Amino acid sequence: MSKITKATLSLKQFMLRQEVLKLYREIWRTTRLVPDKHSQRELREWARHDFRLNRGQSDEVAIKMLLQSGKRSLTELQTSLHLSGVSVKGGK
Repeated sequence: MSKITKATLSLKQFMLRQEVLKLYREIWRTTRLVPDKHSQRELREWARHDFRLNRGQSDEVAIKMLLQSGKRSLTELQTSLHLSGVSVKGGK
């Protein structure tokens, strides 16, 4: 008996999932650069909350819109860190 209980993803769904995970990891890495530990914790809680909130989203268009919003937020965070003098790889 197989232990796999999740439905098999289509290639498109798999690729979208990979993109979401990549964004989450990049946000997580960027929060490590925040010097203030309290702010770092708040940013991580924000990211975790938003990703969990949308975890069950299955509409491809909605997921793409959420990805774009997340990428904009990441870019804003990287820009803020860069302006405060923190070296950000891949940031502005």
